[in-house]
Amino acid sequence: MKRAKRITSLLAALLLLVCSLPAASFGADAERGLQKAVDRAASYILKSVPSPQLGGIGGDWAVLGLARSGYSVPETYYQAYYAGVEKYVKDCGGVLHEKKYSEYSRVILAVSALGKDARSVAGYDLTKPLADYDQTIWQGLNGPIWALVALDCRDYPMPKDPGVKTQASRQMYVDRILACQLPDGGWSLTGGTESALEGDKTADPDVTGMALQALSKYVDQPKVAAAVEKALKCVSAMQLSDGGFATWGTETSESAAQIVVGLCELGVSPEDERFTKNGKSVLDSLLSYQTGKGGFQHTADASGTNQLASEQGLYALAAALRLTKGQSGLYDMDDAIAVSAPAGGMNRGEGLPGKNAAVRAVPVSSPGVSFEDAALCEQAAAIEAMAARGIITGYTDGTFKPDRHLTRAEFCAMVSAALGLEPGTGNAFTDTTGHWAAGRISTAAKYGIVAGVGGGRFAPENTITKQEAATMVAAAAALCGMQIAYDDAAIRDVLAPFSDYVNVIQWARKYLAFCYSNGILDDSEMEIDPLRQVTRAEVAQMLFNLLTKANLL
Repeated sequence: MKRAKRITSLLAALLLLVCSLPAASFGADAERGLQKAVDRAASYILKSVPSPQLGGIGGDWAVLGLARSGYSVPETYYQAYYAGVEKYVKDCGGVLHEKKYSEYSRVILAVSALGKDARSVAGYDLTKPLADYDQTIWQGLNGPIWALVALDCRDYPMPKDPGVKTQASRQMYVDRILACQLPDGGWSLTGGTESALEGDKTADPDVTGMALQALSKYVDQPKVAAAVEKALKCVSAMQLSDGGFATWGTETSESAAQIVVGLCELGVSPEDERFTKNGKSVLDSLLSYQTGKGGFQHTADASGTNQLASEQGLYALAAALRLTKGQSGLYDMDDAIAVSAPAGGMNRGEGLPGKNAAVRAVPVSSPGVSFEDAALCEQAAAIEAMAARGIITGYTDGTFKPDRHLTRAEFCAMVSAALGLEPGTGNAFTDTTGHWAAGRISTAAKYGIVAGVGGGRFAPENTITKQEAATMVAAAAALCGMQIAYDDAAIRDVLAPFSDYVNVIQWARKYLAFCYSNGILDDSEMEIDPLRQVTRAEVAQMLFNLLTKANLL
């Protein structure tokens, strides 16, 4: 279906007649305030995602939000991301996920926002999987919703695949969404299907907002227009007294963000009186979650900024700002930025000059892997990136257990695997004989990543502390070709701002200084807490940061 940048007068008349959607309007002061909010959000994302990867968090959504926000971003940032996408797609042979086809839709949106053709990414057509109707709808309503949004963002032709059981069409996806509309007018992930979960039988604001985004390009169809009108009444009825929305009983910024985008894609102001309660609009609700740093909290009582909430917050604010300025919609890539190919290529993942020859980039082996118990974790992007490469794995019950502490053996094995080092043989320490990680520990010792605890022992089952982890990671960084030349004055300059600097054992100070200076450890906290036991989530972030700096992702 070919879509224009602006709705024709005939279509606009039909839309106004059936859905009663007034034109969006903002005052000059409100527009300036929105612009500032967008700039703050974009600045935060640019800092929190210095090296975006293909993935749902810390990657594709961040790139989409930045590219559509109008914020000034160095072209090299986008070039590095796209080079990483090409490498990832090559590594996994064009198969981003065996089951969840929304993975393709998300990447299509991100690369299209950079002016790239999703039908030719490292020689693969990322739109082709969306030809498989049965597989696309397998994951629930997310599948057809994002398939439509992705295909329509650049008017991509409907892909054909003679090898699938049911060849999809745009209309089939539209009809699927309409068929799943609930009696209350909204949508939920599995609602309206035979496999609907009990909690999915009433409207969910997140999914309802997404459904409106997908249907917004099809309101010339009377059935769609009627469904949209009913859905908007549902949205108004779901809205809470403070202007926000709750999903599964919890009010979140993401719920407000999806409703904002849904309204904007329809050309409706998120400050429309129908979506304002007690003087607070859904846009006001979304902005109330923005922190002083520019990111967004997941819930109002959250302890700090959440990455997923921040990325959704950015692209929702970008949608509102674009509507305010009379620009094309968030997902209308006719005016996408044009990212040029870097001169000489990016050489993504080839490592740094001077790295040890044994160090290599670990290819993607489990594309699209994710963990429900880590989805809202601050380190979710790092967890997904490490898990996709088998550097860190989950548990047999499908969880990741992000807050679980690690033993020295587990950490050593992860660091060794992150550098692509082959497990050795024999025992480098007297207390690792017969240990499951003996080969990994032996390799780490061979390359100087670990040195033991004295007396020929490694203490593999001791829980690793932050200063021990920093020491091992710094040694791994040296193996990757990074320099760790810090004299006493340089160490003091880096560590003195921390209130507990003197508590760091002498031998670990240089390595902590290196990790903080190179962004491997987050320096936003005022304490080092060197003896604290590190968690699996923190370790994933440390390794992700190391591999990013070492050009091994």
